[in-house]
Amino acid sequence: MRYNRFGNTGLIVSELCLGAMTFGDRSGGRWANIHGLTQDDSTALVKQAVDAGINMIDTANVYTTGQSEEFVGGALKALGIKRSDIVIATKAMGAMGEGKNDSGVGRKHLLDQIDASLGRLGLDHVDLYQIHGWDPVTPMEEALEALNDIVRSGRARYIGVSNWAAWQIVKALGISERRGFARFVSDQAYYTVAGRELERELAPMLMSEGLGLMVWSPLAGGLLSGKYDFTAEGAKGEGRRANFDFPPVDLKRAAPLVAAMKDMADKRGVSVAQIALAWLLYQPVVSTVIVGAKRADQLADNIASTQVELEAAELERLDELSALPREYPGWMLAMQSSYTADKISERRKARKSPA
Repeated sequence: MRYNRFGNTGLIVSELCLGAMTFGDRSGGRWANIHGLTQDDSTALVKQAVDAGINMIDTANVYTTGQSEEFVGGALKALGIKRSDIVIATKAMGAMGEGKNDSGVGRKHLLDQIDASLGRLGLDHVDLYQIHGWDPVTPMEEALEALNDIVRSGRARYIGVSNWAAWQIVKALGISERRGFARFVSDQAYYTVAGRELERELAPMLMSEGLGLMVWSPLAGGLLSGKYDFTAEGAKGEGRRANFDFPPVDLKRAAPLVAAMKDMADKRGVSVAQIALAWLLYQPVVSTVIVGAKRADQLADNIASTQVELEAAELERLDELSALPREYPGWMLAMQSSYTADKISERRKARKSPA
């Protein structure tokens, strides 16, 4: 297990993060196909992850309507994990009840939910508190001021965001700088070798502004596990996507990628999933990749991806197969930036040439 600096902070996190979305055994809900683990099951996975060197766990208040947080807290207590040895992240924004103020990022909801999350986790603070999505109703300044108060009160060490557009994050950073608020240090976003849309705007922004990236659904909901056959009718196979087709993926783009990764996996005697995760670990914008599991063997396979080294030619092959078509202004930026880039190159060559 390798460790990375979390964005532009002094926080050090493992390159894999244990996702707790599978924790909880309550029936029903939008994500019923994902969760299903008991407290004992969840504790066993936390132990396995920590023993492998993972030092970060990500959950959210909406996962099994709070039960995931309860099970994370129960695991930490049962295993006697030292608080300073673990990085705990949770999120708020989704509906936690039927009331008018039981969702969103309004001040009332955020302040209520951080206290509720801490109570379920059995902690006096979380290391990272994240806005889980975009709220079109609440003024951004209100949400940012509430998050700032949460940090200043000691209930969270850092704040982050998830599922926002690049312009929204940059606007928030500007407000925080102007108002002297705690700023976002990270973005939790979807990113896979078969879904590289993040590279259009978000990735350059994250690199420019020094934010860390936490990757969710790194196997595209299991589609990149190698367990599915790609046909004209779609992806066929046993697994979560058979009943829950999320996140959306361009199957015409994914099919040749999975075939190429299968060849790479067979050459090494590893799983296709390990190749897909290894590709992400090579991307400079990535701070940590969130891996979730329902079984010990699934988690073990994901952890083993940290030992996979891809050759330069293999990385080039995957990049070639998965490259995004250029959209405006991307193609114009590439063309016009060459004007000055070429001049710099020529000057450097001139300096190296003999007089």
